[in-house]
Amino acid sequence: MLETRCLKLKEMIKMKFNSVLIANRGEIALRIMRACRFLGLKTIAVYSEADKQLAHVQMADTALCIGPPNPGDSYLSRDSILVAAKLTGAQAVHPGYGFLSEDSLFSQAVQGAGLTFVGPSADAIDRIGDKIRAKQVMAKAGVPCVPGSEDMIPDDIGECKKIADQVGFPLMIKAVSGGGGRGMRIVRQPKDLVNAILVTRQEAANAFGRSDVYMERFLEHPRHIEIQVLADTFGNAIWLGARDCSMQRRHQKLIEETPPPHIPQDLIATLGEQCANACKKINYIGAGTFEFLYEDGQFYFIEMNTRLQVEHPVTEMVTGIDIVVEQLTIAQGDPLSVTQEEIRPTGHAIECRINAEHPWKFLPSPGRIKKWYSPGGPGVRVDSHLYENYNIPPNYDSLIAKLITLGSDRNDALNRMKAALNEMQIEGIDTTIALQKALIQDPDFQKGGIDIHYLDHWLENKRNRP
Repeated sequence: MLETRCLKLKEMIKMKFNSVLIANRGEIALRIMRACRFLGLKTIAVYSEADKQLAHVQMADTALCIGPPNPGDSYLSRDSILVAAKLTGAQAVHPGYGFLSEDSLFSQAVQGAGLTFVGPSADAIDRIGDKIRAKQVMAKAGVPCVPGSEDMIPDDIGECKKIADQVGFPLMIKAVSGGGGRGMRIVRQPKDLVNAILVTRQEAANAFGRSDVYMERFLEHPRHIEIQVLADTFGNAIWLGARDCSMQRRHQKLIEETPPPHIPQDLIATLGEQCANACKKINYIGAGTFEFLYEDGQFYFIEMNTRLQVEHPVTEMVTGIDIVVEQLTIAQGDPLSVTQEEIRPTGHAIECRINAEHPWKFLPSPGRIKKWYSPGGPGVRVDSHLYENYNIPPNYDSLIAKLITLGSDRNDALNRMKAALNEMQIEGIDTTIALQKALIQDPDFQKGGIDIHYLDHWLENKRNRP
């Protein structure tokens, strides 16, 4: 399905830029490179001193070292990447995910240099990246939001207590900027409010350079549901289905799937239409993801990611739409290649994020890959930059592979995932494969519909067993 759509798309498109600098590393850099090559675009890789041997660096038409292993001196250095773009003659920049992908100053700098930024405008990133502003924008656009403070909470403790009484307990103190599970504290009783605010402010300042926080109602048993959208410069916006990302540890996702089990399709369709309409109202351009909590039949908006998501492959598997190719063609001014009516998701897809971590202690495990065997067969996809003798550096995120399976239904996808996990072999380091094998066979997960706290409780119970 995906191959057929891509061939049709390739016939329709003549790119207005012919070279793309990939401002990222690892599996996502390789993924972007493949999309560029499909479209006939020249690829430019930038890399740190630790990444010279990465596959996409070796495969790129041009590659340039931009600094030492420390991300702040390489992948997070706007100036270094812009200098590399100038030296290599790049005409466009794709940021991938993480690093500078949601940095409005980077988007602005790229466009200011006369290059195409493969993503939304700096203004859109600013409006949506600030979680308070995002909630305000989405509420005006008709998207349901989690009850909470209307703005960042003040320094005055007395005022904070009044706001907390209005929001109700339990509640969460959350950083206005950032993500990844940092800058968040649950407050169940009024006596814990002040300390939670102070601690969260400090953590937010350390992690994101901004101490502003806000309050939000804490939902006890929500699921994490997200809607993938695409929007072009012609006023078209579509949604590509929903993903369930509830299997997570401390807000870090481990397993994602589509469609979400046991949620009525009419509810998801209504939500998807609201998200697409919101894109039109805020003039959003490119790929994006609306994230929601779902509890007792209600959806609550929590944030929007203005970039490509790690878990985008599951959506590609069931829709046959190459989201990265769409990003590139939207960026060069073409309309969407598909209408909402043409989107007919088929089957069920599941993704396991394979991390270089101890499966139970979650300690990072950098080191040399002594053996790498990738599974295959019908309905199996592996996105990874690994190869035998590759030395995983300690400087970056621990994600080393994404294993995705597609089945005619959820049970079929689960069976294929079980077989693929058993077939995958990575030796020389610790990985989360053993954990994911156990989770795929967990009775509650197999039933579907677990909440975002399930894995933390599951792990706690495992630790407490005699």
